[in-house]
Amino acid sequence: MAKQKPKLAQKGKIAVASKRKVDGDSGGKKVRATKPNSKYNEEISSESETESNVEPKKRRPIEEQEYEETPQEKKLRLAKLYIDQLKEEEEQKADDETFESDLVAGRLQEEVLEQKGKLQRPIAKDLLPPDASDIRLLRGHKLPITCLVITSDDKHIFSAAKDCSIIKWDVESGKKLHKIPGGRKGTEDRHVGHTGHILCMAVSSDAKYLATGDMNKLIMIWEAETCKHLYKFTGHKGPVSGLSFRRGSHDLYSASHDRSVKVWNVDENAYVETLFGHQDAITGLDCLSRERCVTTGGRDRSVRVWKIAEESQLVFHGHEGSIDCVQLINEEHMITGADDGSVCLWSVNRKKPLSTVKQAHGCHGDAGLEQPHWVASVAALQNSDTVASGSHNSLVQLWKCAQNFRGLEPLFSIPVPGFVNSLKFSSSGRFLVAGVGQEHRLGRWWRIKEAKNGIYIIPLKRRAPNPESQ
Repeated sequence: MAKQKPKLAQKGKIAVASKRKVDGDSGGKKVRATKPNSKYNEEISSESETESNVEPKKRRPIEEQEYEETPQEKKLRLAKLYIDQLKEEEEQKADDETFESDLVAGRLQEEVLEQKGKLQRPIAKDLLPPDASDIRLLRGHKLPITCLVITSDDKHIFSAAKDCSIIKWDVESGKKLHKIPGGRKGTEDRHVGHTGHILCMAVSSDAKYLATGDMNKLIMIWEAETCKHLYKFTGHKGPVSGLSFRRGSHDLYSASHDRSVKVWNVDENAYVETLFGHQDAITGLDCLSRERCVTTGGRDRSVRVWKIAEESQLVFHGHEGSIDCVQLINEEHMITGADDGSVCLWSVNRKKPLSTVKQAHGCHGDAGLEQPHWVASVAALQNSDTVASGSHNSLVQLWKCAQNFRGLEPLFSIPVPGFVNSLKFSSSGRFLVAGVGQEHRLGRWWRIKEAKNGIYIIPLKRRAPNPESQ
């Protein structure tokens, strides 16, 4: 029995310690237990580590027991990770391209609508009357302002006056950056600049060229950045009353009291052609990006759209007095003002006005002899529903164009003392600039002594957007 103990110990069973009874041949006799020092008297614990004084052999962690990755398997795993990463990048790129394509499609759609004259951004409903303290007056001309323009980046204003001078202003600071002084009559040969009243001006869309026209039948071309004189265009036989650069180009259209419209290429310093049709002195001109322009014919009471490439014209009638100013809202719609006190909204597809507001600026004079205030200037915020008009009732009136340009609704008026001879909206629509003088830009029929000759920068506040509507 003692010989089997090592086998039992090897099988992991606990060996017998101290005394033990053995049945069998001993005949009931007691058998003395093995000595404590016996080589078989060892305790082997395989089930309880706490009861044993023998320190158990440390087991390897499960992770270490796993099968090690071969180089080929590692390459395969990394290749799969790389493929998954490429798929994620492709999906992200596809999402970005979809977003960009949507933006491009939106821009293209806007351009198409703009070309068709159907783009009408609803801005008027959010406009608020400005505080009087926010309106800035910039003074530098000695005589009444006759015309002004704003660069497409809204950073600079050019103004001209009856004192024959031109001033370049910084919008942000209100400081004069350059001044081209006017010359006296008879000094045309030695003076670089105008010696007659400046009636009109235009700046190219890239702000490279500035064009000015005067009573002496001259058109001057200047470098807009430095106000350096470049060219002098001659050819008109009467005062130059309208100038406009075709957007995106350096083609210049000019109108004159000689009843003609001329086309010039400023880059080449060249004359292109002359167009005839009006029966009276042309008083205003405007154009956008199409190869055509619109003009007002003064006492012939007509508005004309000139299609330059087709060498044709469209004629519109509607005012009862001399039409003195015109501005395009988009390629298909325009607004005009006349000395009969009316403001008209037009479509190039209709011979008659879409809407006419008579006595837009009220009347003046004794009872029974009232006369409407002449509308001396109009302006339009491009591709929107907001237009403005100015007169000598010392107010600038803002109007809202109804849906599809079917009507004109008054928004609010802004007090500006004097003759409002020129109006221009900034490209962003953040402000409106009014050129004001003590006299009308074309004559001296009245004089408002308390008025100040200068330009007013009028901020256009907007209501905060309604989160619910968004």
